Amino acid sequence: MRVTSILIAAVVAGVLYLLVQERDRLFGFAQSDAETPVVAQVTTDAPDTPIEAPAEVATEIAIAVSAIDSVAQPIENAVLLRGQTEAARQVELRAEVNGQVTSTPLRKGVFVEEGQLMCEVDPGTSGASLAEAKARLASAQAAGPETAARVIEAQARLTEAQINFNAASQLSNNGFASDTQVANTEAGVEAAKASLEAAKSGILSVEANIQSAEAAVAAAENQINKLRMTAPFSGLLETDTAEIGSFLQPGALCGTIIQLDPIKLVGFAPEAEIDKLAVGARAGARLASGREVIGTVSFLSRSADQTTRTFRVEVEVPNADLSIRDGQTAEIIVASDDTRAHLLPQSSLTLNDLGDLGVRIVNEDSRVDFVNVALIRDTIDGVWVSGLPETVRVIVSGQEYVTTNVLVDVTLQESEQ
Repeated sequence: MRVTSILIAAVVAGVLYLLVQERDRLFGFAQSDAETPVVAQVTTDAPDTPIEAPAEVATEIAIAVSAIDSVAQPIENAVLLRGQTEAARQVELRAEVNGQVTSTPLRKGVFVEEGQLMCEVDPGTSGASLAEAKARLASAQAAGPETAARVIEAQARLTEAQINFNAASQLSNNGFASDTQVANTEAGVEAAKASLEAAKSGILSVEANIQSAEAAVAAAENQINKLRMTAPFSGLLETDTAEIGSFLQPGALCGTIIQLDPIKLVGFAPEAEIDKLAVGARAGARLASGREVIGTVSFLSRSADQTTRTFRVEVEVPNADLSIRDGQTAEIIVASDDTRAHLLPQSSLTLNDLGDLGVRIVNEDSRVDFVNVALIRDTIDGVWVSGLPETVRVIVSGQEYVTTNVLVDVTLQESEQ
């Protein structure tokens, strides 16, 4: 019984080998049998003489296949990037003055509003410094009118001295005044001029004192303003603020704030892909958790990274509920220019003898051609491929049993496009 099973298996294996590996030779052998001349015996005057019958015309057998008529459709091309999420804004609040913290600390994780107090430092002598600067400013400003009055007085004296000098000069010319009187009046003019210049210098000195006092007031006020550190924007507190009673020095950390709405998706595009992208293009991403988000490209770097030769790409995504965190891994797909492609069943793809990916199509003569294709995208509905004519008849069943230039009998299927 076992021997019989072995013999049957051997026969089946041999038949399968002939059908698969020696298919062409088997068909050729079958056709050669069909073309063998047929000898017919007919009743004639010479009954022993055979007569050849007319040879039958050889016919090519068409192989049955199934195909679909496909028409190219516009499809959004895309560039795949790998990156991570990043906070839209992040800042570390640091102290600018020395002092002891007097404010109650805020705990990390709370949401803070723009302008909300984060840390406050004991003012110390800052208030006294401001009061002193204001007093100096008031004194300098009060000296202004007095100095201006001195200038007016000096101007009046100069005018009087010039009048006296002119009168003495005229009297001297007529012989009614001595040269000594003229010299004295001339000396009075010079003294009045010197007094006027001194008064004007006093004005400049007063103005300088006022500016100095104003600068001192501004510095004192700025010092007091630095005692209160407030949130520059609304966001989440990532660290606890400085503890009450602790001593801060310039540069010491008060707290860290991050803004997560909107959040950025940051990826890096290679040189060959960067020109396909544009600011404002739609983009989608799948986070490591499996969540999918949609946004728009907000930034494309103009300078490549010196090490990787890639360009930074930023995508802005709404995050009103703050559920997307900073630093999550993301697979980013950015839409690029549209292209035309065919949606085909994945099973229609095949390889030629050189290992090239393509599909087998039916030409106008009902014969098979092989066309190389490029895979654009794999979806649940099929694969999008490019490289085919605008309209084409693609073999979707039986393509593995035919080769180029083989005659086929096509059964059309309805396309699912």
